[in-house]
Amino acid sequence: MRLHNIPRNSDTAKTRKRLGRGRGSGHGKTSGRGHKGQKSRAGSSQRPGFESGHVPLYRRLPKRGFNNVNFHVQYAVVNVGDLSRVEEIEIIDKEALVKAGLVRKNAKLIKILGYGNLKKSIKIRADKFSSTAVEKIKAAGGETLEKAAPAETTAAVEEG
Repeated sequence: MRLHNIPRNSDTAKTRKRLGRGRGSGHGKTSGRGHKGQKSRAGSSQRPGFESGHVPLYRRLPKRGFNNVNFHVQYAVVNVGDLSRVEEIEIIDKEALVKAGLVRKNAKLIKILGYGNLKKSIKIRADKFSSTAVEKIKAAGGETLEKAAPAETTAAVEEG
């Protein structure tokens, strides 16, 4: 048997519906779209939840509950075990972590977590440390330096 002798499988290549090719084709004139109206027009589509111009259900129902997204604080996380990848410098800070590829440069806050082991003594500056990270850094002979909170947040805390 050769490639040119193999019979064509008729199920595989389904012929497409040729629209707008005259009345004799069965798909002429309105091309299967019915008569007039929004859905007959080119480029017509409705978003999910569209109710033909009525006020949609998601707007009729009351909104309830509390959303914490505006107050959520997100930290870029670095584990103690990964700090050995940072080159030898006096104080490890955000720039050193970005250079080592442990943190993205657009990260606003950095938190050090205690996963892994630390073999060398380091001084590290970050926004927050977990208790196990502080223990491991001090056990290796290192030092943790927390960044001071911004002035406006401390003032707001003292007033309120």
